Amino acid sequence: MKQLYLALAAFASLLAPGIASAQQHSYADDRALIENMSNRYMVAVDAGDIETVMDTWAEDGVLNWVGGTEHGKAEIRAAMSNFGGGALMGSLPPDATERPRTRHQIINHVIEVNGDTATSYAYWFAMHNRTTHGDIQFLYMGHYEDELVRVNGAWKFKTRTVYNESRQNKELFYPGLGEKDPRRSE
Repeated sequence: MKQLYLALAAFASLLAPGIASAQQHSYADDRALIENMSNRYMVAVDAGDIETVMDTWAEDGVLNWVGGTEHGKAEIRAAMSNFGGGALMGSLPPDATERPRTRHQIINHVIEVNGDTATSYAYWFAMHNRTTHGDIQFLYMGHYEDELVRVNGAWKFKTRTVYNESRQNKELFYPGLGEKDPRRSE
C-alpha cells in the first residue's frame, strides 16, 4: 500500500507543473496579449469598427480623453461611434471610390503585469491623407496611460487616459512616463 501511495504521489508531482502552468500566465504572453488588444483597438477606431473597439473595454471602463470622461461601455460606445473612422460612416456619397483616412499609431509600450491587472504606458501619433498635395500630414501626438484587467482570460481596458500633447494636456512633465520636473535639479 505504501508503494502504491508513493507511486501515486510521484505521478501527481509530474502532473502538477503542467496543471500549474496552465493556470499561470507568463509576462511575455500577457505583454503580447495586451499589445495585440491595444493594436486591435487602434485599427478598429480608424476603421470605424465599433464592435471591435467595444470588445477591448471592461463593462465598467472609464475613458478620459479630449471629449471628456466616459463611464461604462454605453457612454464609451456613444463617444467612440462618432470618432475616427466611425465619424465618416454614412457621410460618404454612394458613388465614392476613395475616402479620407486617419491612421493612429501606438508605440513604445511599457507594461507592468500584476496577476489579473496591468498598467500600460505608450506613445501614440496620428496622421491623415486629407491633404491637397497628395501626401500625408501628421495631426497629433501624445501618450496613453492605461489600467487593464483580465476578464474571462482576455485583457480589457479598465481606464484609458489619453493625453493629446499637440492640443491640450501639454503638461510640463508626465510622472506616469517616469518624467521628472525639469525645473528642479535633483
